[in-house]
Amino acid sequence: MSLTVGSLAPDFTLFSGKGQTVTLSDLRGQRVVLVFFPAAFTGVCTKEMCSFQSALAQFNDLNATVLGISVDGVFANQAFRDQNGLEFTVLSDFQREAVTAYGIAVENFAGFTGYTAANRAVFVIDGQGKLAYVWVAPSLGQEPDYSEVQAAVALA
Repeated sequence: MSLTVGSLAPDFTLFSGKGQTVTLSDLRGQRVVLVFFPAAFTGVCTKEMCSFQSALAQFNDLNATVLGISVDGVFANQAFRDQNGLEFTVLSDFQREAVTAYGIAVENFAGFTGYTAANRAVFVIDGQGKLAYVWVAPSLGQEPDYSEVQAAVALA
């Protein structure tokens, strides 16, 4: 399934590293930036998450909530968040519900048969819960255009 700008963002409830649940629909009325990444503690993913951390003040000024999402376990994501000083929530999609709903599941990730990870992707959601921006990496090593993401949030 391919999601497009203007469609309703699929809802989900995922766990943060602190064991709290976050439900996307509970964030209606504000802009949300979903940043899916393949694996914690890897080079490109670390760089990407730290880039979003560096821009967090700008996202906050735009009334946007940034959420990192990977299929890594709850505790691994929390350790990754702590190690990198990330101030935004990193959610665990260990049951692969969100990556499936957003159409970004990568089967047999890194050659591990049966292991499904998230493709690198960014979705900006407006206050009505609709997709205002969709970017899915053509290759796992490619990072998003950060200024393009910020511009999309400003327009959402």
